[in-house]
Order: sequence, then C-alpha cells, then structure tokens
Amino acid sequence: MNPSELPLVSVVTPSYNAARYLTETIESVISQDYPRIEHIVMDGGSTDATPQILDRYRGRLQYFTGKDKGPSDAAHRGFQKATGEIFVWLNADDVFLPGAVRAAAQYLAYHPEIDVVYGEGNWIDENGRVICRYPTLPFDSAVLERDCFICQPAAYIRASSYRQCGLDPDINLPFDYDLWIRMAKRGFRFASIPQYLAGSRMHRGAKTINQREDVFQASIRLLKRHYGYVPFSWVFGYTAYHMDGRDQFFEALRPSLRKYLAALPMGLRLNPSRRVRFLGEWLAAPLGGLRRRD
Repeated sequence: MNPSELPLVSVVTPSYNAARYLTETIESVISQDYPRIEHIVMDGGSTDATPQILDRYRGRLQYFTGKDKGPSDAAHRGFQKATGEIFVWLNADDVFLPGAVRAAAQYLAYHPEIDVVYGEGNWIDENGRVICRYPTLPFDSAVLERDCFICQPAAYIRASSYRQCGLDPDINLPFDYDLWIRMAKRGFRFASIPQYLAGSRMHRGAKTINQREDVFQASIRLLKRHYGYVPFSWVFGYTAYHMDGRDQFFEALRPSLRKYLAALPMGLRLNPSRRVRFLGEWLAAPLGGLRRRD
C-alpha cells in the first residue's frame, strides 16, 4: 500500500503535570515507522515543565492548553479536533513500542469489519523498565463483565466507530473500561493481535494506585450501571483492600479465609437484586490459598 493510501492515525495525549514522562511519550510517537500520524496533546494547564517541552516539539505535533474536567474530557476534546481515520489515546506517562502504529493500522486496513483492534502490552515502571506483561485476553464480552483485559494505549479505534459511541467526559477513573463496555454492548467488533504495542506505566503517583479507593468505587458503580451486578472478583478485591490497604499491584493481593468470609456480606449488600447469583459465585470461588494467614 502506498503511503498516501495509508489511513491517517490520530494520537491524542491528555496531559497534566507529567513533564517527567512527557518527552519519552512524545518520542515514542515520533519514532514510529508509520508515515501518517497526527499527534495532538491536550494539556490541562500544567504548572511544571510541560509547556517548555511542548514548545520544543512545535511543528511536530499539535498542542492545546486549557482547563478540562480530567483525562477523559481532555482525550474526548482531542478526538473532536482529530482528522484521522483511526484513533488512539496515549496518556502522557505511557509509550508506544516500535512498530505499534503500523501493526494496528495495517490490521484495520485489511479487516474493515473490525472496529477496535488491541495488542499486547507491558506494565512498565517509572524508569521505563518492564515490570510484567499486561494481562490482555482474546476478546470475550462475557469476560469483559468481570475484568478490563484491554491495554488502553495498545487499543486502536476506527474513527467512524468512536464517533458513534465516544468517551464519556464525566468519567475520569475507569473511563477506558466504560468505553469498551458500551461499545461491546452496542455490537462493535473487537479483535486482538499478538504484537506488543505499548508500555502502560505504573508508578506510585498513578491514579490507579494512589486513588485506589476511588478506583474501586468508580468501577463498582460502572459495573452496576452497565450490568446491574458486581462480580465476586471485584467484591473480593475491594473487601481485601479495606482489610489490609494493599494496592494489589506493587503490594500483591493476599487472599485469606477471613477476607473470603468478609466478602459475602459485602457482595450481598452490593447486589441486593442478584443475591442468589452472588452467593453461587462466592461458594464456587477457589478456596486454595485462602487459608493463608494475613
């Protein structure tokens, strides 16, 4: 395919006081071997070195500065400005891996029936070192009810499909999970590919870690809104967090019989109209390892 025939890929980066990582993020876009990329950075009014960094890349990307309601609102407004046929958002502390854009764009070009393609990803630390593989899975809408298994910076969306659904600018914690659920429920088609496409950064300053209570509560509200049910895995994780305060990433979840027992009243309270279903999940939960002391 001639370069002029390749679809334009719009990369949107929501950013706020992320100067420590922003240069690496931008360079991971610039270094892609795909010739048709527009990069739009939506900065929420950073007070660190972000403005100076963005100014250094003037002419190689577009950037806009102004207050927003959070990363979901920033990304959504960026996509409203985007002109590409394929959309992807790359947070200001995440990175593309070499060849990522080409792999995703070519897949969508040759599979017009697919609306979203996502690849493998790695969790990376604050210094860019690989922590472990992101736990992606082949797409299954039933599994999506229990877990967000799509690595967000490794997911590419057909622009025409995004415009029919789109990010909710008022959801700022599990906003990618919310989008995938809504798209799946509306029948949009997902596909996974085996290539590693992105590094998703986990560090102590990430909202997923330092706002763990808020993340749990927002995810539970999301599951109840979309499915009317909070699965045992989420209830058990939330119960364990309340009992030991471990972030369940850098400090791994520690199962115990005490936490398993405490998850029952929590799950029944969260699922007042689905108590029989939750009791069945609770009874079926594997007990191996739960007897270990806290």
